[in-house]
Amino acid sequence: VQLQASGGGLVQPGGSLRLSCTASRSILSFRAMSWYRQAPGKERDLVATEFSSGHTNYADSAKGRFTISRDNSKDTLYLQMNSPKPEDTAVYYCNGWRFDVNYWGNGTQVTVSS
Repeated sequence: VQLQASGGGLVQPGGSLRLSCTASRSILSFRAMSWYRQAPGKERDLVATEFSSGHTNYADSAKGRFTISRDNSKDTLYLQMNSPKPEDTAVYYCNGWRFDVNYWGNGTQVTVSS
């Protein structure tokens, strides 16, 4: 099972960016999928989770600005980042739990700068 993240890049503060994570298996088979991020010199932190039930959780830093969603027909998880701040600069990783196995995708760099 592979998770392929994409969509990172340079974005200005107050702009918007959408990250994508495409799974090599049906996304419906994942009981939970998440976005994490890791800034230089810091630990990897949870940003947002979407459960198969549709319930979502967000880190306080992401609430009101980021939205996690999925498109089952495309087997793709998204993270819509609105009004990003310089402190959101990090490598973003997608993660999924499938049949009690945890999978990590590659990282995609997001840089928020004017």
